[in-house]
Formats: sequence, C-alpha cells, structure tokens
Amino acid sequence: MSNDTEASPSEQEAEKEMDVDSLGSEVDAKVADDISEDDLLGGLEIESTEEVEIPDRLVDQVIGQDHARDIILKAAKQRRHVMMIGSPGTGKSMLAKAMSQLLPKEDLQDVLVYHNPDDGNEPKVRTVPAGKGEQIIEAHKEEARKRNQMRSFLMWVIIAIVVGYALLLAGKPLLGILAAGVIYLAFRYGSRGSDAMIPNLLVNNSDVTSAPFEDATGAHAGAMLGDVRHDPFQSGGMETPSHDRVEPGAIHKANKGVLFIDEINTLDIRSQQKLMTAIQEGEFSITGQSERSSGAMVHTEPVPTDFVMVAAGNLDAMENMHPALRSRIKGYGYEVYMDDTIDDTPEMRRKYARFVAQEVEKDGRLPHFTDTAVEEVILEAQRRAMRKDHLTLKLRDLGGLVRVAGDIARAEDADNTTRDHVLQAKQRSRSIEQQIADDYIERRKDYDLTVSAGDVVGRVNGLAVMGEDSGIVMPVMAEVAPSQGPGQVIATGKLQDIAEEAVQNVSAIIKKFSDEDISEKDIHIQYVQAYEGVQGDSASVTMATAVISALENIPIDQSIAMTGSLSVRGDVLPVGGVTHKIEAAAKAGVETVIIPKANEQDVMIEEEYEEMVEIIPVSHISEVLEVALTGESEKDSLINRLKDITGHALDRQVGGTQPGSSPSPQ
Repeated sequence: MSNDTEASPSEQEAEKEMDVDSLGSEVDAKVADDISEDDLLGGLEIESTEEVEIPDRLVDQVIGQDHARDIILKAAKQRRHVMMIGSPGTGKSMLAKAMSQLLPKEDLQDVLVYHNPDDGNEPKVRTVPAGKGEQIIEAHKEEARKRNQMRSFLMWVIIAIVVGYALLLAGKPLLGILAAGVIYLAFRYGSRGSDAMIPNLLVNNSDVTSAPFEDATGAHAGAMLGDVRHDPFQSGGMETPSHDRVEPGAIHKANKGVLFIDEINTLDIRSQQKLMTAIQEGEFSITGQSERSSGAMVHTEPVPTDFVMVAAGNLDAMENMHPALRSRIKGYGYEVYMDDTIDDTPEMRRKYARFVAQEVEKDGRLPHFTDTAVEEVILEAQRRAMRKDHLTLKLRDLGGLVRVAGDIARAEDADNTTRDHVLQAKQRSRSIEQQIADDYIERRKDYDLTVSAGDVVGRVNGLAVMGEDSGIVMPVMAEVAPSQGPGQVIATGKLQDIAEEAVQNVSAIIKKFSDEDISEKDIHIQYVQAYEGVQGDSASVTMATAVISALENIPIDQSIAMTGSLSVRGDVLPVGGVTHKIEAAAKAGVETVIIPKANEQDVMIEEEYEEMVEIIPVSHISEVLEVALTGESEKDSLINRLKDITGHALDRQVGGTQPGSSPSPQ
C-alpha cells in the first residue's frame, strides 16, 4: 500500500481543527534550551524583534485571554453569539475580528433590491452567491443600454419625419419644432421606466476575502438598521425610484459574518429592540428612520441578517443593556469575562516579545526593538499588572508605549528602538492624570503644602490614586473639640459612599483603642485639598492614626506616609495602586511608606525610587502607630494599652530602623 494516500475528509477536518486549537501557542524564533527564571525574554535568543516571525491570522496573534480565545473558537465553529465584558484595551475587538476570519467565506451572499411594479414603496429583495450581484447589475445595465439605443434611434427617426413634414409639406416650421420637442420629452420620460428596472446592489461581497466584519459601535439607527434616503422630488417624473434610495445597515452588511458592537449599553432602547428582532428572525426589512422623510413610506421585503453578534463593554454595560437582548445572546451563545492580567511565565514573556514585533509590523514605520528594549517593555507589563508574578493584558495601553518609543527612535533616525528610547517613552506617554499629579506635587512644593519633616499632632501624609496610574500625597488632619451635643465624627473632603463607611469603621477603632471618653467630643477629620473627592477606603489607616494622635496628643512623624484599609477589629487590609502611591511619596520627599502586608508582593516601583524610600508592611493598626507616632513615653503608654486591649504583644520593632528591613521591590 502506498504511504502517499490522501487523508479522508474527516481526517482533514480533524487536522484543521487541531491546527486552529493550537493557534498562537508558540513563538516562531530561536529559544534557549535552559531558560533562567530572570530571563525577561523567556529564553528567546534574538538581537531585535526583526527575528520574530509574525503570524498571518489575527487569532494567532492573540496574547493571553486563553478562556476568551477558546470561546471564540467554539462560537465561530458553531456560529454562536458572544458577549465579552472587561476593561478597555484587553483585546475584545481583536478577538471579534479574529472570529470573522474563522467563519467560512464560501457562504457569503450579495443582496439585490428590485423595483416592485405593483407597489413602488415595497421594493423586492433577492439574494445571490457572492460575486453574482455585479454580473446581474452589468447584465441589466447592458440590456437597458441597448433598449435606450433603440429608443433613441426610433426617437430621432420620428423627429426627422415630423420636422420634414412640417417644413416641406405643411410649411409650418414652428409647429414642427414644437412637435419635435414634445416627442423628445415623451421619449426621455418614458426611458426612466426602463432605468428603474436596474436593481440596486445593496450588499456586495464580490471582493471580500473573509467573512464580513462590521463594527457598529456607536452607530445611529440608520447606520445600524438601514435607511431609505429622502427624495424631495416625489412625483412629476423626476423622482428617484424607491429601491435606488435604500441603504443597508450594519446588520445587513454583516450577513454571514460578524457584527461587533462595543459599549453595547450605549445603543438606544429602540435600536436594541430592533437588533433583537434581526437576531431572532435572521432577516430585517429596511425603512426610512426619519418619520418626516419620504423614505418612511418605503418598506422593503426582509433583508437577510444571518450574522454572529459579538457584543462588548465594561462592567457597567450589563446594567443598562436591554435584558431581553442579553437573554438572546446568553440563550444562543456565550458570555465571557476578559482577564486584566496573566501569569508571568517564560512562554508568556516570549509572546510579549512577539507582541512588540506585531505592533512594529502593524504600524509599518517604526524601527524594530532591540532585545533590551523588549525587556524594558516586559518590565513595564509586569509593573502595570500591579500583581506579583503577573503581566498586564491591557495591551492597547502597552502598544501605545511601543509606538511612542518607536516614534522617538524614528525621530532620531535610529536603526533600532533601544532601551533608552523606551525609558524616554515612559516619561512622554504619561497619562493626563499622571501629568496633573506631577504638576500638583510641584505646586504643593512651591507653596510648602507638603510636610515631609518634623513631628505634628493630628496630621498624617495619606496616599491616594488619581485615575488608574497616578499616585498623590493627600494629607489628612484631625482635631478634637468639645461637643455642643452628643459627640460625633465629622469628615470633610467630598467623601463618597465607601469613604463615608470607612469613617464609621474608624469610629469603632477610636472607641476601642482610645483611653479618652469621646461621648462629649466632636472629632473633625479633614482631607486636605481633596478637590476631586475621596472614593474608596484606602485612607482608613490614615484617618485612624490622625484621630488617635489628636486624642492622645502624641505627634506623628511627618517623614512617613501611609495607605491601607481598616477593619473594625483594627486589621490593615489590602488596597489598590500601592506602587503608584509609593512613587508619589518618593517624589514628595517622604522617606518611609507604610503599606498593608498583603500588598507587599504587589510593589514594583521604578529603580530610581528604590533608594529614596523605605517600605514597611504592617498587618494591624497597632503596628502603624508604633512606627508613625513619636514621643517615646507617651507612645509606649499607648502601645501598652493597645497590647492589653488586642490581647497580643508587639515584641518586635515593626519595619525597624535596620538597613534592609523593607522588602525588595520586584
């Protein structure tokens, strides 16, 4: 038996499926046999990204999002709808485009709209295989051209006879000219009927190389559902035939392909309801979207809308989305949540190197990145993940860094983009929030609003985050005053719900740990210059420390800043953005930062700040007070009381003053 026999159709299908399922699993470049844990390139042995081969299909280029990718593969095979929810820039639109490439092209159709001689306001619809539509249109045009030639020939013959008779026999040239004009207009008016027989090619897929992909994000009703143009000349022979005024919507152009709608909740309710009909029926008639337009009188036969819908949005998308539309998607497809980070493994580091190569290739104008430049990009991916041993999957933002670095290299006419270009790009590509935060810190220095030295009662340097990636020092002050009624805690600084609840938690801590009777005292807490308000509870530790300092009249070391949430039992709980907060403290001249011990693994500050600030992780409010308060006798008395109240001893000096006590930021 020959070994060259062809595989059976089922074997070919299985081989194709296996090939699809393994897409993007490997990076096509030289990889070392022995990979070090510290190798940021995951063992890739390259000098630049020029040596990394870029896959042809989008689904091969997907980085991370393994769960979402598997869903897309299944949905493409079974033609199921998908809703992807997650943070912006995590690859939702890329996966939707990848899905369109996985759908079969051979099923594509052209859609034609014909004049209806029985009712001009109800054009007929016909579907033909892709590419046939143009042939039909050309055939109709050729037939109309021949008809018009015959009509023109006949018209000129009749005109010649009439004019000849008027001039030669009747002797009335003026009458002949008038008769000729009437004949000309009659023929021209009649020819419009033959032109109306040419159909309108509504959807043309003749040159499409893959299944259609229509991005209908933010589309108005006409662009989404189709429309009929208004015709100011509605009679008298000057009107445009109704079928020629029909315009397809995204749902019609996506037939046999993918309809992608990002921020699905921003569609108005009427459009969402119509979209449900198109999904359920697989066809949708086109009519004028403006009630005052002549197009509103036109209503075509149903036009095919057999598309796969990929809806996307942030977490709030589900709140404002029509429940019936979501039910349609869930009942006939999948819902998937997009990951923000992925495990930091050698394989993923290699894929991130390929991601840089993909961005360079996609842009087409950037110099390729050297190996050290790629390493710096991967370091930034680790840092932006804000989780130890993870890489960020917000690749749109990371791609922005790649493009800025490439632009800097291109401006210098460099052969390659180097690590220095990436470092410059990190400074130039700062977010608006980061630029505002840096400017704010500089202004505070000018007006001496930041205190980073000395001891002050009731004042603590708190830390906050602006936007997603910008830290800022926000002082919190506390004052105790006699009450005119029942004692209460009063906090100012545009506190929102979670921050207000944090104040209540702090009140419980104060009552538990303070030796003072606060029933007849008002405790005032002020967030200094909190112009944008306070949203979260990450300043709970800061508030508690400031209030206890004010109650006990014990000063606080102003070279210390802190962040952390607080339970009613005094436990310090983890918060977000610790890396950015620490860097903000370092910029402001703060020497020591107290953070929750649970966040210790999340610290990934830039190298330039490592020697500027000491980081002390803590687990309990008593540890915070031991580090932050000054005045040994008063502090010792307070700590002893805390030991009795909490039932555990603080035998060690938290954070200590010994060198190397802070965790190494990785």
